[in-house]
Amino acid sequence: MAERIWLVTGASSGLGRAIAEAALGAGDTVVGAARRAGALDDLADAYPGRVDSIRLDVTSPDAPSVVDEVVARHGRIDVLVNNAGRTQVGALEETTSEELRYLFDLHFFGPAALTKAVLPHMRRAGGGAVVQMSSVGGQTTSSGFGAYCATKFALEGLTQSLAQEVDFGVRFLIVEPGAFRTGLFNPGAAYLSAEMPEYADTVGPIRQYVTTGDGEQAGDPVKAAAAILTALDSDDPPLRLALGADAVDGIRTELAGRGSDLTAWEHVSRATAFDA
Repeated sequence: MAERIWLVTGASSGLGRAIAEAALGAGDTVVGAARRAGALDDLADAYPGRVDSIRLDVTSPDAPSVVDEVVARHGRIDVLVNNAGRTQVGALEETTSEELRYLFDLHFFGPAALTKAVLPHMRRAGGGAVVQMSSVGGQTTSSGFGAYCATKFALEGLTQSLAQEVDFGVRFLIVEPGAFRTGLFNPGAAYLSAEMPEYADTVGPIRQYVTTGDGEQAGDPVKAAAAILTALDSDDPPLRLALGADAVDGIRTELAGRGSDLTAWEHVSRATAFDA
């Protein structure tokens, strides 16, 4: 397989870092975007000439210009991975408007802008791939994760539509990881909205889990990255790739519940048409 050029956001740690390492291990070149300069220096030393590190805040209005910059340097982008993100916990009433808008900028508007920017280049190249790092929370919900899940639901809806409207050889892959040992649960890593005592029983246990559960997640980021590359290289790639048994079980339960409601209320749903 010919060498590919990857642009990976949030490449300094977690799944973004694992994906970058997997792509390098496959012989590809990685442009790693991160907010902290020098975050990929060790990879650049290990893979001379195949790691390009750039500073990027995906919430910035200027973020899409990085796509043209990368194409100018490397000639093309074969794979865009929208991975930058953060964990946020808070009931809706606890979450400020600024917190909610920032999370949508980070998880939805930023990836949407980068995807829009890369499509003309992929059209001219005759193809490419866009990997949207969603979450099991893009299909399921939990108390305290309402804002987080809303951003991932939005990203999944946009990407599913893109897969239907883009017909020039671009593959879209929505990745839905469960709990992986990525550092998102490290002390201070998760963003916690200010607590209200009224939500102690429903959101309190989620805060406790997020702030104390680091190191207990079952998912291995290295295996997750390998699975993503396997899906991208498949002759029949999926649109969605759940990662982890917890993601598979949670999504399956969610889909079964939706199907049950749809069947139970189908007679009411179908009875809303004008009489013949």
